[in-house]
Amino acid sequence: MKKVRAVQYGCGKMGKFLIRYLQEHSAEVVAAFDINEAVIGKDIGEISGTELTGVKVQPLNEAEATLSRLKPDVGVIATLSTMADLNDAFSLFARLGINAISTGEEALYPWNSSPEITKELDQLAKTTNCTLAGSGYPDMYWGVLIDTLAGSMHKLTKIKGSSCYNVEDYGIALAKSHGAGLTVTEFNQQIGNYNDLPYAEISQKIESGEYAPPYMWTQNGWLASRLGLTITNQTQRCVPQIATEDIYSDTLKMTVKKGDVLGLSALVITETAEGITLETECIGKILTANECDKNSWQFIGEPNTAIEVNNPATVELTCANLVNRIPALIKSPAGFITTEKMPNNVFMTKPMHEYL
Repeated sequence: MKKVRAVQYGCGKMGKFLIRYLQEHSAEVVAAFDINEAVIGKDIGEISGTELTGVKVQPLNEAEATLSRLKPDVGVIATLSTMADLNDAFSLFARLGINAISTGEEALYPWNSSPEITKELDQLAKTTNCTLAGSGYPDMYWGVLIDTLAGSMHKLTKIKGSSCYNVEDYGIALAKSHGAGLTVTEFNQQIGNYNDLPYAEISQKIESGEYAPPYMWTQNGWLASRLGLTITNQTQRCVPQIATEDIYSDTLKMTVKKGDVLGLSALVITETAEGITLETECIGKILTANECDKNSWQFIGEPNTAIEVNNPATVELTCANLVNRIPALIKSPAGFITTEKMPNNVFMTKPMHEYL
């Protein structure tokens, strides 16, 4: 069996792990692309800390010609978070009939946030017989893990989740989308002004692209689909996380002043026809020295159950989970196939191509 031939699209903070993880699972990284002049022309081995390969990072404007010539099995997209920002990359791979998977958070379940973009990509991928998806840390620690633990319950009335992560780890686009660096007034004008809108109204604003939803909006859609729940109402509230002292952000290249915004807490409450409520919160901010990433979940029912993951290596787990999804991606039917429709990941003890 031939090796899986992969392309890395975006060679930043996540790209360096993705390239190495692909190689160490015996995939062949045949091309890489980025917009950053500082990495264009570098060998992918220099970026990932592995042996030099002769494969150099190319500018994005060369991607279509290179992909058309190489015809890889899969493209790994590690650029931005929203479907609006990911659309061009997904469309490029779909037009060429190349499977693609993204670390973009909204791509995990964009059917309830960017339905028009997702439908167009779904149709394009079906036409060219390839599969598109999103994966990463939320796929496992906000999704598969929760579904698995729910399967241990006798009765279930509520699932409560909270995940805290450092926006410094994910680049400037994510930090800004969380309001990091804004004043409280600016935050309330740009992000908090959509709090507590009725379900129909906030859904319309989200689906039209007027407002980018918090991550748990799409995550609750993933969970509802996986658990077989019918959503009847959903609300969201974004609250600024305030700096208690001046703190420097290496990602923003600025000092966030005391009283300004480090990030946000986004709480999404989903009610379902089956009587199970999903109450999930993501806290994304510039973490102080005494804070760490944390992932906590409670299952209310019989018996009550709780789990907590402290200080997870969120970036590395995002990359590892995505790479482990690639065999299922390639074997899935054509279209935009969200991961709750795929089998659970398994640890690959054999080379990646042996799972196909």
